[in-house]
Amino acid sequence: MLDELLRRISSHTPGTLETDKRFPEAAVLVPITRSAEPELILTLRASGLSTHGGEVAFPGGRRDPEDPDLVFTALREAEEEIGLPPGLVEIVGPLSPQMSKHGLRVTPYVGVVPDFVEYTANDGEIAAVFSVPLEFFRQDVREHTHRIDYQGRSWYVPSYRFGEFRIWGLTAIMIVELMNVLFDSNISLHHPPEHSSILRLKP
Repeated sequence: MLDELLRRISSHTPGTLETDKRFPEAAVLVPITRSAEPELILTLRASGLSTHGGEVAFPGGRRDPEDPDLVFTALREAEEEIGLPPGLVEIVGPLSPQMSKHGLRVTPYVGVVPDFVEYTANDGEIAAVFSVPLEFFRQDVREHTHRIDYQGRSWYVPSYRFGEFRIWGLTAIMIVELMNVLFDSNISLHHPPEHSSILRLKP
């Protein structure tokens, strides 16, 4: 099953982001385990961080001037944050870039990782590393929906609860695209869901 899903990612054409190219760039790794029941690897960022503290995110960060490309950025940050050796990651392809609330152009890269990796969280940045089955998100078991009005459009972003973790915001937007590509889930970010309470957030 996984190989068929990966073919979908590799043939996917990401959307474009119509923003000023002068915005700083960042990249995240979207790790999927190579297993019978694939899972996503996610992190809980340390609460004391100045940006996105206490939030769930994919490993990643801002591109350094010496980084040759954004794939390198995603792999470097994943190694720094969770101890994932770049050599264990098979990059499959990008998802659509997104603009973070802090003015970063963030490009996600889907990568396959072994299911036996022992992750080591960087205590200064990461409070926890955990995994969630793809099937969980495929079912779209959102706790509620955040409405965010941005650049003349309304975004209806799922907020998921998995155990003690709340998964929302930019990470949830990336997960929605992943589910739509992998499973034809047809989850809309621009139309309100039929069965979900909606909370309005400021971008």
